[in-house]
Amino acid sequence: MGQDTKRPATYADLEALPEGTVGQLIDGMLIAAPRPASPHAVAASVVSGLLLTAFQVGRRSPGGWWIVNEPELHLGDDVLVPDIAGWRRERLPQMPRVPHFILAPDWVCEVLSPSTARLDRGRKSELYARAGVGHLWLVDPEARALEVFQRDAARWLARGVYSGEQQVRAEPFESLLLDLGALWPPELDAP
Repeated sequence: MGQDTKRPATYADLEALPEGTVGQLIDGMLIAAPRPASPHAVAASVVSGLLLTAFQVGRRSPGGWWIVNEPELHLGDDVLVPDIAGWRRERLPQMPRVPHFILAPDWVCEVLSPSTARLDRGRKSELYARAGVGHLWLVDPEARALEVFQRDAARWLARGVYSGEQQVRAEPFESLLLDLGALWPPELDAP
């Protein structure tokens, strides 16, 4: 019998990925994906822009959050890159100058793509709950839907599923009336 030569992926493997590739280390495996397509990018940009404007703009923002696009999170042995994450300023008073974060965020948003939806809904969600992330949003541009979850112990409780053009108040950002229609680019007619 041959010897098993498979080894767990390392941070060096992550750093060796080609430019334009998003890499993560999950359960000792290197997960690599190309940059997402435009529906994903638009939804992530709009969510980020709205939350930045309402909860972070200026040094003395009344919202009290740090909102960061694609932060690298080191959660134990796992290295995750959510689309957007947020830390309450009461837990992270100043934004540190670091290449990655070891403090789990209070909120994470994953924008689902056909190639990432299973991982985002599955193992990554489990790891976020285990790390103590308080809220999770799953944004699905294909279904034009927002799913909102709150952590209860080590599991996620569904707090709402919203779709289409609804205007919603979603935890933990209930003070913002979020127009979901802004997240979905208009459908383009086929040529």
